[in-house]
Amino acid sequence: MTTSVTLPPAPLTGEPTSPPAVRRRPRRPLSLGRAIGWSVLALALLGTLFPFYWMVKSALTPASEMIADAGSFWPTHPTLINFQRVLGLLSPEETRAAGGSGASINFALYLWNSVVYSALIGAFQTLFCAMGGYAFARLRFRGRDALFGLLIAALMVPGIFTLLPNFVLVRDLGLLNSVWGMVAPSVLMTPFALFFLRQFFLNIPADVEEAAMLDGAGKIRIFWRVVLPMAQGPLITLGLITVVWSWKDYLWPLLIGRDESVRTVTVALGVYLQQSPNTQPDWTGLMAASTLSVVPVALLLVFLGRRIVESLNFTGIK
Repeated sequence: MTTSVTLPPAPLTGEPTSPPAVRRRPRRPLSLGRAIGWSVLALALLGTLFPFYWMVKSALTPASEMIADAGSFWPTHPTLINFQRVLGLLSPEETRAAGGSGASINFALYLWNSVVYSALIGAFQTLFCAMGGYAFARLRFRGRDALFGLLIAALMVPGIFTLLPNFVLVRDLGLLNSVWGMVAPSVLMTPFALFFLRQFFLNIPADVEEAAMLDGAGKIRIFWRVVLPMAQGPLITLGLITVVWSWKDYLWPLLIGRDESVRTVTVALGVYLQQSPNTQPDWTGLMAASTLSVVPVALLLVFLGRRIVESLNFTGIK
């Protein structure tokens, strides 16, 4: 017994075919819990962004109207003269006429020093932590778990406890007032970065590495040619976090990089404030310099921030 199946008629030549209908997911009704959650999230976002908004608002306010516009959410007469003062585009006389203290700041040099400082720490720390994390995840050696536990225990040690020993070590090595002395304590690894990458490497299927071993690849070649390309997302995430942390670091660059040639932006802002008279600090100039110092990191987060969200799902490897 045969069964006949009726097929739909084929479209004529030249006759346009309509695309299949896309079923849209129905919207979930807005419940009380979701409304409260979105409200709390909006308030938290507002509280986080408001200081940055007030910083930009103060930077656009003339120094003579700083007190008068204190209760306004937008400057009455917005101007870019504070940015011009910080960038050195005005003479000292013009700076004082605009309400500044006459203090100068070599913003281009300090910005370059911060870029070099953050880039060196971000690149080397990410590389070395990737090597260490892969070793703890795949290599078998005596005392591996005990050594890893000791490194994780270092997370509970406050950074202020290691500040003085690191300073003495850098001083004895003759690296004061140098870029390498500034990056020395953080260039190799941090416990968090090592733990972060080790957890990712543990979730990589071992079959991928075994297949590479059958092709004659060794551990080093597997790490560079197989594992690192698969860990591109977490590596970018860790590098971004490290760069942002290094960019806002203040105490260690202040102790080691006292010379103007290696001074970072964060240290330069403190020096700029100290150069102002104690009776009338140059708040508008300081806010303009702070706004300019945030721009590079903000652009970095805008273009690479999505990598953080994508790499948080460690089980998404096919």
